[in-house]
Amino acid sequence: MPSRKDILLAVALFVGYMIYAIIMGEILGYFGVVSPGTVDFNSMDAMKLITSIFSLMGEEFIKFIPFMFFLRVIYKFSNNRKLSVIISVALVMVMFAFLHAYNPIMLIFALFIQGFGSIFEFYGYIKTKNIWISYLTHILTDEFIFIIMLLGFA
Repeated sequence: MPSRKDILLAVALFVGYMIYAIIMGEILGYFGVVSPGTVDFNSMDAMKLITSIFSLMGEEFIKFIPFMFFLRVIYKFSNNRKLSVIISVALVMVMFAFLHAYNPIMLIFALFIQGFGSIFEFYGYIKTKNIWISYLTHILTDEFIFIIMLLGFA
């Protein structure tokens, strides 16, 4: 289980991601790349907050398992840990963006927001070697966004 220090790291990474996402969203909006709103506001309810707890863990495993695979394969051929981490993170960030994209414009948005934005979750894992930290960062992010939507601010 995460220590108090790890939980504080997850909260700091959540705040960092939110700042990154707001700034990147503004930059993308300036160039006309905006999210088509893939979440239906009318489908948001308190039950979504509960079910997302489980689906977000699934998303973390969808990132973690390929990350470990690429890390091992790239390290085997390069014998360079830093290089294998960098390449593995980059590959999985792009893959994660593809999972969130529904059309070409959404792919650009997803690449910069969800894909590259997942660097905060990867940092949490790499720093602590604890998947609970990346999961906690991810759940804080998504639940915060869902709560804002439920309250009618989005």
